[in-house]
Amino acid sequence: MHKTVFSQVAQASRLFLLAVIAALVGSANAIAADRAALERDAHSAYQKLITRVTGAKALSRDAVAVLVFPKITKAGLVVGGQYGDGVLFRGGQAAGYYNTAGASYGLQAGAQQFGYAMFFMNEKSLNALNQNDGFEVGVGPSVVVVDQGMGKSLTTTTAKDDIYAFIFSQKGLMAGIGLQGNKITR
Repeated sequence: MHKTVFSQVAQASRLFLLAVIAALVGSANAIAADRAALERDAHSAYQKLITRVTGAKALSRDAVAVLVFPKITKAGLVVGGQYGDGVLFRGGQAAGYYNTAGASYGLQAGAQQFGYAMFFMNEKSLNALNQNDGFEVGVGPSVVVVDQGMGKSLTTTTAKDDIYAFIFSQKGLMAGIGLQGNKITR
């Protein structure tokens, strides 16, 4: 009996994940089709971030480039996924378009949208973004996720890592514990 219940939960989780991925890819294709709107949204999100977070503003002065994902959609029920499109800004100009996708497995349920920005502090970290078959967060250059408290006290004097990431504009509810992989591709 336990095997049957587990099998049904596993099958329901797979169907849910397939539906989430189909919805994310469908909406992602619509966003990617209009690069001007994506660039406008990313630029607006970036401006709001550096206006509101002192650490982000400080890092923006010395970063060689900033990759901004204005809206990432994440959903899951045991098995989850996330997807979003972003723009790489270098010298204030769009220098490339990227997407981020991830999968997770574990005790989780819900859906949310959020944005994030990655500040590349040196050429080595920026080069890692375009090497191989995409950039896997957690592999290669060190990525520091900056929380609100750290964001207020971070300065270019204390910033010594390769990449700093800020998460912003969180909406929705996603709860759980699990393993997650996230990949960024051009």
